[in-house]
Amino acid sequence: MKKTASKNVIIDASRIITEALVQSGADVFIGYPITPSNLFYKYAKERFAEFLAGPDEISVIQWMSGYAAAGKIPVTATAFPGLALMAESINMAYMMELPMVIVVTQRLGPSTGSATAGAQGDLKFIDGIISGGFPLPVFSPSSFCDAWKLANQAVKTAVQLRTPVILLTSKEMVMTQKSFDLNNLETITKVNFEKPKDVEEYLPYKQTISKVPPFFPLGNDKVQTRFNSSTHSEDGLIEKGTANSLANTQRLKEKFETRIVEYTHYELEEEPNAEALVVTWGISAEATRDVVNNLRINNKKISLLVVKTLIPIPKIIYQIIEKYNKVFFVEENLSGMYKELLFGKFTSEKIRVISSFGTNLSPAEIEKQLKN
Repeated sequence: MKKTASKNVIIDASRIITEALVQSGADVFIGYPITPSNLFYKYAKERFAEFLAGPDEISVIQWMSGYAAAGKIPVTATAFPGLALMAESINMAYMMELPMVIVVTQRLGPSTGSATAGAQGDLKFIDGIISGGFPLPVFSPSSFCDAWKLANQAVKTAVQLRTPVILLTSKEMVMTQKSFDLNNLETITKVNFEKPKDVEEYLPYKQTISKVPPFFPLGNDKVQTRFNSSTHSEDGLIEKGTANSLANTQRLKEKFETRIVEYTHYELEEEPNAEALVVTWGISAEATRDVVNNLRINNKKISLLVVKTLIPIPKIIYQIIEKYNKVFFVEENLSGMYKELLFGKFTSEKIRVISSFGTNLSPAEIEKQLKN
């Protein structure tokens, strides 16, 4: 087998994600610069076929919605203050079923907090960002390879399920440069819109087996289409409270549940006969991997689960957790937000949280608490 020459470069995840999004088919970046997402703004100018500088975050999502309705795949990058301003327009795009990718770089809050300090504090806000308890797909990379792969998955999910998608990352991952071999990145296949077959019977929000209606962009020369952010029927016309319109709205949740296996990503390292499981996500996974490996060297039996599809919650995550007597959640926020996503405020001897606020969890801190 021929050995491939190393392609080591000094790089950060901002560049990796930007390149992956472009190669996946995203063709327009619309941004408003905000720390620590600034590098996306910089790299997007160099790589995207079209780049627009928005006057504010609200305008950014509105412009993205227009591009998505016209058959483009738009991308933006922001942090919590910008995401908070985008919330209403994200709901609009969600209801209209417009594909787009929103890269969120987490930083220390509340409010403007500390723009140059990392954190994992946005998860619960994102879980409730769509009014009514509807899930918005959220992927979170835990390595440079994840950043590449999940950026592609974000575009694929946005197009195939007709939805906004969030790629949830962190200040440390997207701004920290390190040596990386580009040969570790898989080849990406460009994502294309599937062309509807039943043109004569076209309804913009028609119920299908997959729960995802066929997509015709504005300006096509075949059918009349509509995009509606109010409660509407299959034909895209406003109907408030009818059985048809409510069923059409409930479909927005069902389409994610029907196809969740297609976009479920996690990393599981099971240790035979281990009683304890460590669950982590995002930037916290890097230190956690080191700790688990070190403990195994010292003959401590422990399993590791790195979750990469955060929302909706795949059933397999619960099934894995149920097998263990002790479960430790490692994450960088006050309360253990992913743990609360799964189990609410419930605590027990079985379920524990190892967390920090304002600083990254060090391997030494994690290991000390795992040994207690």
